[in-house]
Amino acid sequence: MKSTSLKLALLAGLGLGFATAAYTPPATAMPVYVGVRVAPPPPRFERVPPPRVGYVWAPGYWRWAGGRHVWAGGYWVRSRPGYRYAPAHWVRNGHGWRFREGHWGR
Repeated sequence: MKSTSLKLALLAGLGLGFATAAYTPPATAMPVYVGVRVAPPPPRFERVPPPRVGYVWAPGYWRWAGGRHVWAGGYWVRSRPGYRYAPAHWVRNGHGWRFREGHWGR
């Protein structure tokens, strides 16, 4: 009796483990938008580091945090063959501003 319940518990655990490991989020996830009424400050000057093989430089941008714009410095993003990287940016939207995260597109 004990052996049977142990086997069932092990089988259930393995099934759950495989189901979790097999899940991958969709490659075309929806972009994240943040809308605010305060215009972002002008971009800061950043010295772009020398190129790195297999990476693309994502320039810094103003992000919205704690009710104000906060500078987020640039960083390297692993390149994706056949795609073009669009950096994070703010877009005028009616009476406010909308933020679009950096993303890959064709």
